[in-house]
Amino acid sequence: MEATGVSFAEQQMRRGRYFDQPPFPFVPGYDLVGTVHTVGPGVEQSLTRTRVAALVKTGGWASHVVVDRADLVPVPDGISATEAETVVLNGITTWQMLHRKARIRAGQTVLVHGANGGVGSILVQLAAGAGATVIGTASARHHDALRQRGVIPIDYRTPDLVARVREIAPDGVDAVFDHVGGPGIVGSWSLVAPGGTLVAYGSASTRDDTGNKQWPVLKLFGRVRLWNALPNRRHAYFYNIWAGRALAKERFRARLRADLTQVLAALRRGDVTAQIAAELPLTRVAEALRLAESGTIAGKVVLTP
Repeated sequence: MEATGVSFAEQQMRRGRYFDQPPFPFVPGYDLVGTVHTVGPGVEQSLTRTRVAALVKTGGWASHVVVDRADLVPVPDGISATEAETVVLNGITTWQMLHRKARIRAGQTVLVHGANGGVGSILVQLAAGAGATVIGTASARHHDALRQRGVIPIDYRTPDLVARVREIAPDGVDAVFDHVGGPGIVGSWSLVAPGGTLVAYGSASTRDDTGNKQWPVLKLFGRVRLWNALPNRRHAYFYNIWAGRALAKERFRARLRADLTQVLAALRRGDVTAQIAAELPLTRVAEALRLAESGTIAGKVVLTP
């Protein structure tokens, strides 16, 4: 392993609140970038000493990790391990939500909540690259950086956030990407224009809640099902990066490899800039988690051996 990271999934897992996490004890680490050290029987020897990326869900916070050959994606030359790490989980998530769910086109307008975060920072770049007008919520201290990327920033603490977005997009937006969940998801849905899409991909607002860990996700999923049943010409999705794996594993793997390859190519071209909030060694993983959970950073916290 050369680089792994701290995502919102690990923050939830630490609390025992990730939807389908394994029982304690286990090694966290959702994704990683590393160099192949040894290959098993039937795997081409030429893969040895090549740099690859992989989505593993757990186990990435380790010096060595065993990964199935079918789950490896080559990392192009010219990209460092830490740079590539910022776009493995976050990049796949972003690409699939943007192109497979919302199907964003040039000339459309999108709203990205948490536009300064690990996923949000990639989302705004790929959406702008696709020709969309991007509105992004974030703390005021991140607004100048967002403007430099062509994003129209809004302070997420704005009392009437929906009304502020309506000032910018009176007819609503073509897509909303919401990782916050909770009661605020209703406001996100109200901003979707006819023919538009809401993509919910988390429930950050309930991170510190107690009680049944599945309830926030089930409630969110239920709302999505209800909204899609209504004749309102709008679409809602609850995005799960693992959807389809159980029923069509090889198709799932092929889609994941194709999407991550696209994101890594965008990173190499400079269409996406790696946003590293901090780089810490595995021995300081507790500090890395505290930093990631602080809500003060922009980008992704990366761990190295």
